[in-house]
Amino acid sequence: MMIAEKPINFLLVDDLEENLLALEALLQREGLTCLKARSGEEALELLLMHDVALALLDVQMPGMNGFELAEFMRGNVRTSRVPIIFVTAGASSNQRRFRGYEAGAVDFIQKPIEAHVLRSKANVFFDLYKQRQQLELQRDELEAAAQALRRADRHKDSFLAVLAHELRNPVAALSGGLHLLGKDIPPERASDIRTRMDRMLTHLSHLVDDLLDVSRVNQGKISLKKERLDLGEILRSAIEASQHNIDAGGHQFTIQIPDEAIWLDADHTRLAQVVSNLLNNAAKYTPSGGQVSLSVTTHGDAAVITVSDTGVGIPPEMQSGIFEIFAQVEDHLTKAQGGLGIGLALVKQLVALHGGSIEVESAGQDMGSTFSVRIPIADQPGQDAA
Repeated sequence: MMIAEKPINFLLVDDLEENLLALEALLQREGLTCLKARSGEEALELLLMHDVALALLDVQMPGMNGFELAEFMRGNVRTSRVPIIFVTAGASSNQRRFRGYEAGAVDFIQKPIEAHVLRSKANVFFDLYKQRQQLELQRDELEAAAQALRRADRHKDSFLAVLAHELRNPVAALSGGLHLLGKDIPPERASDIRTRMDRMLTHLSHLVDDLLDVSRVNQGKISLKKERLDLGEILRSAIEASQHNIDAGGHQFTIQIPDEAIWLDADHTRLAQVVSNLLNNAAKYTPSGGQVSLSVTTHGDAAVITVSDTGVGIPPEMQSGIFEIFAQVEDHLTKAQGGLGIGLALVKQLVALHGGSIEVESAGQDMGSTFSVRIPIADQPGQDAA
């Protein structure tokens, strides 16, 4: 979405209304707003409220004249750099010009005003101010990009530390298991060691699969194998894949799924992966004996899959970035039961490939989390598209 450019303001100061209207008509152009004041005091009030690209000041005004107004402007930090052009009907002596330039004028224009001269000079300041606005916008965008890069770099460092930890433990276990199997040990112990090694290999395989999946999605190398499916079948596969982790945590697991079929055009494996990942996260980040729930509702043309838990929650400042590839709540590193913390990034990408969206809600620390996935509903088999 493009941000609308702010209008550029010129300040016109003259004690005669007809002169102000004439100046405004001469200067009128797209993107320009003319702020009109009939006294120096009124002009100062406008300058307090608005940024101004150029001030055109009548020299001879009752009360505060143009020179005095210019001196006030130069003495104020907010207005000290505003370009000033004096408009005068009287004879322009060297002394008057010297006082004007001393007060900060960049030019003098004699009345009656030559329209093309005024417009030409004013356009220079309009364009300069617009260029300054664009430079400031680019500066802000560069700063935001730099902050994002610094944040991503910190997340990457944390991610690599977690990755090293997650790989070191199973590799050490496999190395120790191989060493023990090379010795003369009882068959029962050898069987137990092989079982543990098999579990470590499965864990390593899951870690590598997650890394490869994220890499494939980022490079556009994952293509969904969509087919007409009942959402219930997908959820049953996801529950089956996650049931062990939920049971291991001693959690109370509740399911609310409509009896009637909800048809999707989806990749069974990938969408089941999305739901099982959310269920596994709920189990990992919920203290033993907590509650995990899975529910499905329909809203308009979308199915909403909701996974809630009573776990450690997500701080408000982390919720907007929780789906970033290297984002992970630091406190969660000590409460999760393994994993790289890239699952939510993968989930978001897979949901997007299905034309859906995902949102998270959490009241904060130790207040649980709720993830809601919206997936477009397909026409029922045999139903014509509207």
